[in-house]
Amino acid sequence: MINKSTTEIRQMFLTFFQNKGHKIIPGSSLIPNNDQTLLFTNAGMNQFKNIFLGLESINHSRITTAQHCIRAGGKHNDLKNVGYTNRHHTFFEMLGNFSFDDYFKQDAIKYAWELLTGKNWFNIPENRFWITTYHTDDESYNIWIKEIGIPEDRVIRIGDNKGSIYASDNFWQMGNTGPCGPCTEIFYDHGESIIGNLPGSVDGYGDRYTEIWNIVFMQFNRYNDGSLKLLSKPFVDTGMGLERISAVLQNVHSNYEIDIFRELIASISKLIMLSDFNNNSSNKSLRVIADHIRSSVFLISDGVFPSNEGRGYVLRRIIRRAIYHGYMIGVKGLFFYKLVKPLIYLLDNNKIESQQITIEKILMNEERQFLRILDRGIKLLDYELSQLQGDILTGEIVFLLYDTYGVPFDVTADICYERGIKFDELGFYAAMEQQKSKSRNSSIFTSNYNNIIKIDKNSDFSGYEKIIQRSKVTAIFKNDQFVNVLHQNENGIIICDKTCFYAESGGQVGDSGIISNNYFQFVVSDTKKYAKAIGHIGKLISGSISLNDLVNTQIDIKRRNAISINHSATHLLHAALRKVLGNHVIQQGSLVTDKYLRFDFNHFSAMTAIEIDKIENIVNYQIRKNHSIVTTLMYLEEAKEKGLVIFKNDRCNVKVRVLNIGDFSTELCCGTHANRTGDIGLFRINSESSIAAGIRRIEAVTGQVAIDLMRSQSHLLSEISKLINTDVNNLLKKIKVTLDKVKLLEKSLNELKWKQVAQKIISLHKQVKKINEVNLLITNVDNMDFNQLRMIVDGLKNKLKLAIIVLFTIYNGKVNITVGVTSNLSTKINANDLIMFVSQRLGGKGGGRADIAQCVISNITIVHDLLFLIEEWIYSRLRLMNK
Repeated sequence: MINKSTTEIRQMFLTFFQNKGHKIIPGSSLIPNNDQTLLFTNAGMNQFKNIFLGLESINHSRITTAQHCIRAGGKHNDLKNVGYTNRHHTFFEMLGNFSFDDYFKQDAIKYAWELLTGKNWFNIPENRFWITTYHTDDESYNIWIKEIGIPEDRVIRIGDNKGSIYASDNFWQMGNTGPCGPCTEIFYDHGESIIGNLPGSVDGYGDRYTEIWNIVFMQFNRYNDGSLKLLSKPFVDTGMGLERISAVLQNVHSNYEIDIFRELIASISKLIMLSDFNNNSSNKSLRVIADHIRSSVFLISDGVFPSNEGRGYVLRRIIRRAIYHGYMIGVKGLFFYKLVKPLIYLLDNNKIESQQITIEKILMNEERQFLRILDRGIKLLDYELSQLQGDILTGEIVFLLYDTYGVPFDVTADICYERGIKFDELGFYAAMEQQKSKSRNSSIFTSNYNNIIKIDKNSDFSGYEKIIQRSKVTAIFKNDQFVNVLHQNENGIIICDKTCFYAESGGQVGDSGIISNNYFQFVVSDTKKYAKAIGHIGKLISGSISLNDLVNTQIDIKRRNAISINHSATHLLHAALRKVLGNHVIQQGSLVTDKYLRFDFNHFSAMTAIEIDKIENIVNYQIRKNHSIVTTLMYLEEAKEKGLVIFKNDRCNVKVRVLNIGDFSTELCCGTHANRTGDIGLFRINSESSIAAGIRRIEAVTGQVAIDLMRSQSHLLSEISKLINTDVNNLLKKIKVTLDKVKLLEKSLNELKWKQVAQKIISLHKQVKKINEVNLLITNVDNMDFNQLRMIVDGLKNKLKLAIIVLFTIYNGKVNITVGVTSNLSTKINANDLIMFVSQRLGGKGGGRADIAQCVISNITIVHDLLFLIEEWIYSRLRLMNK
């Protein structure tokens, strides 16, 4: 076998397939682009999904990639296994080769075997491999035996071993419906010294036989009834874990012993001052920390930030699990954020390095927040485990630890695992549902792939230059189904061969307008992309439209211009933010409409009023300079070499549009823009707020909308000035004087209320009854608010020493009730119990403590019932006390 570094192994794989006619394509972001079926990119095929679904075509029929992947959350979740096995990760690299209606089973298998065993390539001994195939896939089985020469007893045929038809380790499915097919997997035998059973074994476990390559043959489409039909164009989709093949080629039995992990774990051990830091690759906590710092850094780099939902929630789980494992091995204080620097040194990744400060700050904030609650939560968990009857921790307790004390589910799972205690995972999620908590799983990331509009048409976009385009109707959809004709008053989607309508993309909303000829008029309300086609969504208001009709597509130019100036303003805003706040600022999302713009960016604190003013001034200064806004085309790699800022989620093809605004801003962008910055007119920030940890949002307006806003605010100031009898210039001074007067009046009013309360306490004291040494008062008090009722109750409790006081009043059309019980009685007669009793029977809302509680009842006609209920409840409790 060769002895190469992980970096060299990755390059050998790519070079091998490049020599076989494959185009090397960069891996995609960890955030799937426009794919609501996935939480994270979890395989190399994700970026090609639309090609497999028939929604897009591709320029190259053979492709190879090295793809960053996350498997933590959703259908593919290896989080709980990380640290306890030799081969599981939350973040890993998947090497892949793909064939789109080109070669199929024979060549795919032969290529794999040549790379693995060829003397000029990986040169792994042939007798170390075992093969699995799907039990009905005779073609693959025969290729392995008859053409490759694998002994029959080393090729294992695996059937539907997961409980239902086609549910098999060796049958791959994109979803319950859609493209699918058999796969063949290649396993490496680490030898008899490693525990483990053969693949496909009922009791298969251990690390002796490690799957290193999965070759999927997509040859069927699966329908709702479970039937399979052959695809017209079959595909090959493969995946080889870089870390796993590196372990094989570096002659180690654990992924955590390969060069990149060995060096990272040594750096971690040294940083947290563990002894013998060069030999810690078997320490499960160090494995967790090493794996999780990689996941955390790459996720943050791709725009995921810790939060309480979705992708951010998964990132938070990963970070907190790593911090807990540091806590478990005795690390004191903050440490996790300090691991970014040694990781960057090992990665030699320019993108990650440019974001180092941002990533460190986000991790530091998350770590500081978690450490505040960790110790308290762990102590509570220790107590619960010490009280455990049996060996199962209930889901309700796991949820309580999570929801109330901040102990992540994964931390509880790890602690239970260490102590040999089972935990009720299903009960945990059931408790979350009962509490109506936000869903943390990724069940929303599902899809019926046969219900997607599939269109193989292309639409040429002319909207950068034209506002009217003569074109031909190439497809019509009604209720997501292809039709030949659309009739008057029907809604549908119209596809044309050419269009000037911009389809929603990169945060910019789609155009609206009219599609028409002499016989019909179709009102377009929105425009979206469907693969390489542009779909005009709307309603036919007259006539009928048919396939191949010649039409005019005409955008609403007024709306388009408003959208375009807002889009140009986002670029000015982005550049201004980087100048004022720092180069760590990167766009994290945007929305560009005709009414306003929204811009999300990473920053760690709220912007000050001075910073907001600076941003506005810079943008408006650039508007007044009336820069020309110019777009040029260049190849993506050329753009990257120039160091251009790429807006998140922009998807241009091989050649990209580079937007230049004078010498102030240069970025990639596929949207529509103004001709000059002067067209924007005016830029005004409406709000600046937080939307997630480390993510800020600015909403702003431009042009006529901004002018209208400022005019409206000016009119409002004038009206306020008239109301308080001053001019605008003296408005602030007059408001301060008025507020001072209000405070004096409020002080006087409070003094009057105190006098009223004191007098009421004296008068009510005379109405107190004594029942067996307990002072009891149940009475109505007129025209008192809740605060006054509470003050009266507290005053009477102090005077009476041993007492139950119930006061109620009708205030603002509702019955307000306050119950007070002196502390020496509250263990026997609980004020909150009485309030809850009354609320349940008379439809009230309220609560409190054992010594003081309050509620409000909307129906004022139940006062007599109220008195009866309260007296009956109290007298019954007093009788029980005296027995």
